[in-house]
Amino acid sequence: MKVIEKFADKVISSGAYKPLDRVYVVNKIRGLVGDHDEEENDQAAVKQLVDMAVKNKKIPDDVTSREVLNDQLYDLATPTPSETNSIFWQKMEKSSEKATDWFYKLCVNNNYVKKEAIARNVVFSGTSSKGHGLEITINLSKPEKDPKAIAAAAHSTGKKYPQCALCLENEGYLGGYGKNARSNLRIIRMNIAGRPWGFQYSPYAYFNEHCIFLDQKHIPMVINQQTLINLVEIEKTFPHYFVGSNADLPIVGGSMLAHEHYQGGRHTFPMMKAKIKKSVVFNEYPDVKAGIVDWPMSDLRLISNNSLDLIDLGSKIIKFWDQYSDADRDIKAFDGEMRHHTVTPIMHREGKSFVLDLVLRDNNTNKDYPLGIFHPHKQLWHIKKENIGLIEVMGRAILPGRLKSELEEVKKYWLGEDNDMADSHKEWADKIKSEQNITKDNVDQVMEQALVEVFEQVLQDAGVFKNNADGDKGWNKFISALIENVD
Repeated sequence: MKVIEKFADKVISSGAYKPLDRVYVVNKIRGLVGDHDEEENDQAAVKQLVDMAVKNKKIPDDVTSREVLNDQLYDLATPTPSETNSIFWQKMEKSSEKATDWFYKLCVNNNYVKKEAIARNVVFSGTSSKGHGLEITINLSKPEKDPKAIAAAAHSTGKKYPQCALCLENEGYLGGYGKNARSNLRIIRMNIAGRPWGFQYSPYAYFNEHCIFLDQKHIPMVINQQTLINLVEIEKTFPHYFVGSNADLPIVGGSMLAHEHYQGGRHTFPMMKAKIKKSVVFNEYPDVKAGIVDWPMSDLRLISNNSLDLIDLGSKIIKFWDQYSDADRDIKAFDGEMRHHTVTPIMHREGKSFVLDLVLRDNNTNKDYPLGIFHPHKQLWHIKKENIGLIEVMGRAILPGRLKSELEEVKKYWLGEDNDMADSHKEWADKIKSEQNITKDNVDQVMEQALVEVFEQVLQDAGVFKNNADGDKGWNKFISALIENVD
């Protein structure tokens, strides 16, 4: 069968077009890839069509042009935004889970969620010597940046459209050099606490059904009482998903501080499984169970069926932490008018209860820690130097793709084989090698456990109250002052 004909069948069967539209669809495809058709081969139809477009000189042979055309072709097999929203909300009347199942399947089938690329990621889990379950990923899914795209971005001037990768205007955007291809993006419109928001899936997901809730206006991120109201509203709408926000300050926040958004999905993170190690009682809030979580970072958890009390108490904790300082532990709320404190808030459901984790963050720097006092310290940079955002706070490491090849060289070094190990890994590799007998049979296991231990330390570094006697004193001091303020 000819590949254009085959893909036209797929477009019609998707429901985006009707059988009567077939000639129109075929001509749309020909307009994108050229009139010369060929017999289908072992490739997926869209991949073959993109190759045909290159051969037919419809597009240049580069990463960006191929991505743009790939998404244009898949867009043909995707319902329009209005139709997508109509179907989604019809399904929501029956079940939020049925609605998200349908929408996620749509985004996988139309290749907006890049399942094939995501499958390249290295993923495993383990338990640290401190007893914390952790998840490790080495991110190999995102394509290397196209040199033409890098050059285009460097020379871009004037106002950007869309303003950022999270703006609503990305829906259906063609893309190009230095601009994300988004022809096949679909965004569900929804109201959150009376404001217009959008809901979409992440193309290069870090976990199952990784989704994004985005404000329809391009406004900066902020963590306050409204944040907690919004998280509760989302949990009421999608109780089978967790939802959380990156912190709203540099160093401790995410990479998209300019656009208000949250992340969610269907995944139970290690932090959610962690237990409360010390209860905290707020007398004014008898319906709220609270406590310090047994976790490398500094997490205060609130649990309640009463969402209003949860929001009220959570907001008071955020406000108090924003102003709280502890000079003995380098915790400083302000430099003049510059704020240094915020939280990473995360919410999920357990039955009818709302579970709110408030992870305390501080973005101070000093001479010894120029990238952040509560940031991975220098001895860990050979593995992890980037900011610790929402996903990592919850116990899932996102490690750079360079480590895939670099760590293979470390394993060769451990086994006494010829290697090209980076100097940055030597001190760490030597320490591990001196502590245990490494063989071909256990080298992979040793490496996985070593990465788990590094990530444990990364999170410890990012915690404001350490998991030691001094950290316990710091927690006690903070909690005492907090209770006095709240009650």
